[in-house]
Amino acid sequence: MKGPDPWHGSCKLQFLSTENGTVHQGGCSAPFKLLRAEQGGDGRCELPLLHTAGGLVGGDRLNIDLTLESNSRALVTSVAAQKVYGSVGRSRLHPQGAWSHQRMRGQLKAGSDLEWLPQELVLYAGALLEQQLTVTLPWDASFLSAEIVRLGRTAAGETLDRGCWRTSLALQRSDGVDHRWEMVDRLELGGSNLKSVHGLAGAPVFGSLVWAAPMHLEPAAMTSLLEGTREDRCGLEGVMRCSALQQGMVARYAGHSSRDARFWFSRIWSRTRSLRGLQPARIPRVWPLQEEPLRRQTFTSNAQTAAAGTN
Repeated sequence: MKGPDPWHGSCKLQFLSTENGTVHQGGCSAPFKLLRAEQGGDGRCELPLLHTAGGLVGGDRLNIDLTLESNSRALVTSVAAQKVYGSVGRSRLHPQGAWSHQRMRGQLKAGSDLEWLPQELVLYAGALLEQQLTVTLPWDASFLSAEIVRLGRTAAGETLDRGCWRTSLALQRSDGVDHRWEMVDRLELGGSNLKSVHGLAGAPVFGSLVWAAPMHLEPAAMTSLLEGTREDRCGLEGVMRCSALQQGMVARYAGHSSRDARFWFSRIWSRTRSLRGLQPARIPRVWPLQEEPLRRQTFTSNAQTAAAGTN
């Protein structure tokens, strides 16, 4: 008996700057669905993207294409955690399993600003997923991405088992004439590197944040950003590291808590906003109710302001 055909969904959106803020146009095909956009601070278009199928199975392919026109600002997030169901050993015809694929491509124009903040990715035992994130942007545009993946439903005592997660990230700066790779990063998590001390050492949660800044960061500003980012690890568990890019930064998390990874990345996100004098970061309305991850930094900023006023 033949199973259901895999999903081949797509979402193609264009964001444009207007007198009343950024608006979007375009559309998507099943299983994608766009929810109502909101106007955030600084005229940013905050757009939730819903995956109506409830999760990915082997053979599914999802494509997301985002184009930001000059001076537009957008925050694109997902409505819920993305589930990837196991396929290894589930079929007699294909016992090795079938890969699911997700590709996101961003094309940013001068002065634009994209924040790509999907919610957690959960891979079930035996799941196979390959992701590609490719962004081209000029030197005065900003791109921030944060992704957290849980390898196995650990609350149920499950591991990734024979599953595998592959991801690639490529950021290229371009003004139409000169081109420079800001970051090219490829990772594969599965098999022995899940337990190896040179891999995740048994940690089921991995996260990456990357920020391509819209301006050159002087050494003092970069040092301050990285030092503040390291301070934001206070009270959180896991292995957390950050380092500078030529014009931006990258942060990594490995541990047992997707909550702590989210909190750390949220605080870094807030710092990137503050560094550019933008409106404070605001947790999207579709994210689950939880302790406010930006609270510690708000208290820190208030304390610094009060201290400055007494000196």
